[in-house]
Amino acid sequence: MDQLEDLLDELDTNEEIRCFILTGAGDDVFISGGDLREFHTLKTAEEARPMAERMLSILKRIEELPCWTIAAINGAAYGGGCEIMLAFDFRIAAQNATFGFTQGKFYLPPGWGGLTRLVERVGRSTALQWLAETKIVDAETALKHKLINRVAIEGNLKNESWKWAQELTYNDRPFINNLKQGAMRLAKTRWEAIEAELDSFAKFWESDLHEQRVEKFLNRDKN
Repeated sequence: MDQLEDLLDELDTNEEIRCFILTGAGDDVFISGGDLREFHTLKTAEEARPMAERMLSILKRIEELPCWTIAAINGAAYGGGCEIMLAFDFRIAAQNATFGFTQGKFYLPPGWGGLTRLVERVGRSTALQWLAETKIVDAETALKHKLINRVAIEGNLKNESWKWAQELTYNDRPFINNLKQGAMRLAKTRWEAIEAELDSFAKFWESDLHEQRVEKFLNRDKN
């Protein structure tokens, strides 16, 4: 979160930047979700809510950047990783990428606006099914349901992402920002829906069942 906030400060103010591409550092993971060992130190709704509010604010800033944003999903995107990529304007994935809506395994609903954004992308029925089943889908399934915009040729994610960024940035930042702001003019109720996710997230966070499932996951290698 610290690094993203610092980066967003630069993206907000650097008038030369027309496109921001985010990808994972390795070969097989984009973002595997929150660090459960670190987050597990937060026990109550009062402790969990500020963390979720901060991340929700970061994702809102990403959506409102005056430049295009591309999530280049190079591998697994699970839980919060899916919520983060959904805040980007566009998504391109490697052929081996997988998308896991796994929050339910830990007795949690999405808390960073992921439910609202997922419904926007794939529709209400598919979104609810994936979240209920804690579904993991491959890149072709994600493309079919419009969760992502493109699938890159094997081994060519970086080049295709860069080429796409060049195609998107024919016009300057003021023009890009005008299009993005225009697309958000009808979004008042949408933001209300996203912010409402915080309440249910915090409520389920402090439940005994969430605590038990996280403990079981963290201790899975000790048995």
